[in-house]
Amino acid sequence: MRAVVFDFDGLLMDTESTSFLSWRYEWGQWGLTLQAADFFVNHGGDVTEDRYAMLAAAVGPRFDRTLSHRRRVAYREKLHAELDLADGLREWLDEAAGLRLRLAVASSSPLDWLTTHLRRAGVLDMFEVLAGGDEVGQHKPAPDIYQLALDRLTLSCAAAVAVEDTAHGVAAAHAAGMRCIAIPNPFVALERVRHADLVLTSASQLRLADALSRLG
Repeated sequence: MRAVVFDFDGLLMDTESTSFLSWRYEWGQWGLTLQAADFFVNHGGDVTEDRYAMLAAAVGPRFDRTLSHRRRVAYREKLHAELDLADGLREWLDEAAGLRLRLAVASSSPLDWLTTHLRRAGVLDMFEVLAGGDEVGQHKPAPDIYQLALDRLTLSCAAAVAVEDTAHGVAAAHAAGMRCIAIPNPFVALERVRHADLVLTSASQLRLADALSRLG
């Protein structure tokens, strides 16, 4: 094992929750209620415009997209200002350095999103490779983003393990030939990621070395 490749949203940092909360807040500004079951999709990639279209259809002719976007993003940034790495992940990153493991991120989000959040959390320099969704043709569950990360690491799929939080993320890692640890985000039930090689409730459940050992 030479490297660990992390997903970002919902895994390294719980931006899945901040995203949902910002949209739920904005729906509330129009007197509406957004349910989590109507929000999440089973693939990576940007669905922002689809979400605005859904909100616009629910609000009707009075909907003001410019106002809505400005208000939602401002609320989301307040949430992000207090957001840190997910439970146990900072310890995993520190442990990886001691184990001389190389670190990478393979995310469906664009590179500037990754760098902004990782810099805010003070861990950007710990990652040798970043691979963003704006650099590949197909998003998870397609393997493209993991293949890009492996290419930049100049490693085979057998030499790296993926860490994911969703079913389609696990599928993408497996499609790239990688073993995968799943740590589902708060909106993903454990049974949805049972196809991972190891499932944890949080990174604090095991030391990184022990988690890798369980993969064989």
